[in-house]
Amino acid sequence: MSEIAVLGTGQMGSAMVRRLLATGHRVTVWNRTPGRAAALAEAGAVLAAAPSRAVTGADLVITMLTDAGAVEAALFGSPTSGKGDAVVHTLRPGTVVVQMSTISPDEVRHIADRLPDTVSLLDAPVGGSVDAVAAGSLTIFAGGPTAALDLVEPVLRHLGTIRSCGPVGAAAALKLVVNTAMLTALGALRDTLTVADALDVDRAVAFDVLAAGPLGGAVRRATATGASFANALAAKDVRLALRDVTTNVPVATAALQLLVAADPAADICTLVSTEPR
Repeated sequence: MSEIAVLGTGQMGSAMVRRLLATGHRVTVWNRTPGRAAALAEAGAVLAAAPSRAVTGADLVITMLTDAGAVEAALFGSPTSGKGDAVVHTLRPGTVVVQMSTISPDEVRHIADRLPDTVSLLDAPVGGSVDAVAAGSLTIFAGGPTAALDLVEPVLRHLGTIRSCGPVGAAAALKLVVNTAMLTALGALRDTLTVADALDVDRAVAFDVLAAGPLGGAVRRATATGASFANALAAKDVRLALRDVTTNVPVATAALQLLVAADPAADICTLVSTEPR
C-alpha cells in the first residue's frame, strides 16, 4: 500500500495524515472545509478539491468524518453536493475503504452493502485521541474480511495496535461499548468528587487515591492534556449506543444528559473539575 486517501481532516483525521506522512506514506486528503486541510499540504500531503479526486489511484481510502451522513455523502454523493464528486465513481477495483468514523453497526453495514463488489470495506473505529495517533498507539478495532485486513494491516500498524473483531459492524459495536464505559465512568468520577467535596476530602488526595482504583481510567482521561473529544461528539456516540437498547439504562442515560448540558465544543475532560465546585 503506497497510495492513501484520507477523507476528513478534523483533529483526528489531520493527526492520522501527519502520522502516515511521517512514516513514509504518500497521502492525498480531502475535507469539506478546504481551508482546514491547508496546513497538511505544508507537511507533504496532496490536497484534492473533491472526494472523487482524492481517491483516484488510491489503494487505501480512510474515512474519518463526523457521522454516517457525512461518510455517505463523501462516498455516494448527497442532494447538496450531487453525485458527480462521489468516491464510488472513482474507486479502483481492489481498493480497501477503511471506515474509521464512529458510527453505528447498522450504518456501517448499510455503507458496505452500497459499495461495488470490487471494493472491500473495513470497519475500523479507534480508541485513543490525537496524542495516541502521534505516538502510533491507537487501539484500532477492525471488522470485515480477513483478506482486506491483511492488505491494510502494514499501514494501520503505523497508527496503532489492531484488534480483530469479526465481520463488518462488529468493530463499530465494540467502539460504542467502549465509549459508553468511558463516558459513564467520567460521570461516576464527577459524582464521586462531589461526594468528596461534601466530606471535606481534598480533591488532589481524592484524585490520587482514585487513580489506583476502578476509576483509574476515568481519572487519567479527566486529567489528560493531549486528548481531544468534544462533548457534542461524545453525546452523539452515546445516542448511537442507546438507539437499540430496550431496557432501562439509568447510568448511561445520566451520562448522556451531562454531555448534552456541557459546552458542545469542549473536551469531555471538562465534565470533571480538578477544583472543588
